[in-house]
Amino acid sequence: MTTKAKSVLLIVICQVAAMTLWFSASSATASLLAQGKITGHQAGMLTSAVQLGFVAGTLISAWFGLPDRFDPRRLFASCTFAGALANMALLATGFDAPATLVLRFATGVMLAGVYPVGMKLAAGWADHAMGLMIGILVGALTLGSALPHLFGALSGLDWQTTIWVSSCCALLAAFAILFAALGPAHRSSPRFIPGEAWKELRRPALLLANAGYLGHMWELYAMWAWIGVFLSWGLAQTGESQPSHASFLTFVVIASGAIGCIAAGYLADRFGRTAITMAAMITSGLCACFIGFLPPVGSVALIAVAIIWGITIIADSAQFSAAIAELSPARLVGSMLTLQTSIGFLFTFITIQFMPLLIELLTWRYTFAILAIGPFLGTLAMWRLRHQPDARLIAGGRL
Repeated sequence: MTTKAKSVLLIVICQVAAMTLWFSASSATASLLAQGKITGHQAGMLTSAVQLGFVAGTLISAWFGLPDRFDPRRLFASCTFAGALANMALLATGFDAPATLVLRFATGVMLAGVYPVGMKLAAGWADHAMGLMIGILVGALTLGSALPHLFGALSGLDWQTTIWVSSCCALLAAFAILFAALGPAHRSSPRFIPGEAWKELRRPALLLANAGYLGHMWELYAMWAWIGVFLSWGLAQTGESQPSHASFLTFVVIASGAIGCIAAGYLADRFGRTAITMAAMITSGLCACFIGFLPPVGSVALIAVAIIWGITIIADSAQFSAAIAELSPARLVGSMLTLQTSIGFLFTFITIQFMPLLIELLTWRYTFAILAIGPFLGTLAMWRLRHQPDARLIAGGRL
């Protein structure tokens, strides 16, 4: 196995293993909610705490340029180790204590040194396949995001086991990432200028790439957070009302996005990054518009469109990150990726919180159509990006 293959494989495995700190707690929360051991309000607060912690961590990291000033492997290892300890502390506090919110927030802060830093490590090995490299990484994380739904459908693991296993996986990742080599495209920042990444963000091409990413994020996590509830309702309308069916289908819908990430990465590197992101956003936006009307048509149509939506809604995600990496100065790639994820996840927090109100006001028939606003505006941003002089830097000039 070559150094590149070994390092990329280590980065992907360690990224997924470390992010189980986020995924597994979501699974545990869902299990406790189903058992009536925590309330829906508590579950929402726990989800919000880790997300806000991640936003806070990424803002701090981007301001001080941490991914570009320090060895990203050591930053990844340190944050993963600290996150594992915070996650393991849940075994002592449980999920219904005031300290639990603090621990989940702290875990989110630490994950800011995992997700965007892993993308910087992968970008260092990209050569001429930036989209595919980051697509593989995001595809693996998409699969990891879906696994809690599979566990909910097939297993009866108690929450303590889930937390223990995820913490051990993260500890192993903190150790293993140190054996990954830095790629030939890796660059470090020779000096520290606070907020330099924020100043770089003012460039029109970077603003438009981030605008496209925000349109994508407006839709993505709200769909992931609520598609299971929607499918339970939709399948009930068609006569398929068993909870396990909805849980397994939710896993299939979200996990199918891994295929979209890899396929979009391959196609974007060859035919153009903006073209593929626009195609993915138009398709996912159309799915959002029409899926609420499909239960009366039948389960086959509902499931088919849900899977198409699952594939296309995440397919463009890695390509926005690849575009940011290509448009940014090499010494600031880590900070710019961190800043991108920070703004994006803050956006998702807003949309997730608004979903219950939209469901109550509009019903499931029309609610998801509101999410289509994001990808359609994102498509407009990427179309404008194609006409920027800096667009030649993306995918070797393939728009």
